[in-house]
Amino acid sequence: MSENLRDLGPHQHAHGAPTTQQMRTVGQRRRDAEEKLEHHLQEARHKDDAHNDETGEQQDEGQHRR
Repeated sequence: MSENLRDLGPHQHAHGAPTTQQMRTVGQRRRDAEEKLEHHLQEARHKDDAHNDETGEQQDEGQHRR
């Protein structure tokens, strides 16, 4: 019977389904990364708006927001 089983090597058990705690950790890291990205995007928008106010440039509202 063991002749029919394929040997997957030493990594066959290392890549099983993630545990609940691992999934929670991944979810928390993702939320943290998304929050950090949103913060950076808001800062960039604010700096862009401040720059445009200083130079007197105006952008079409449709082009400014995506």
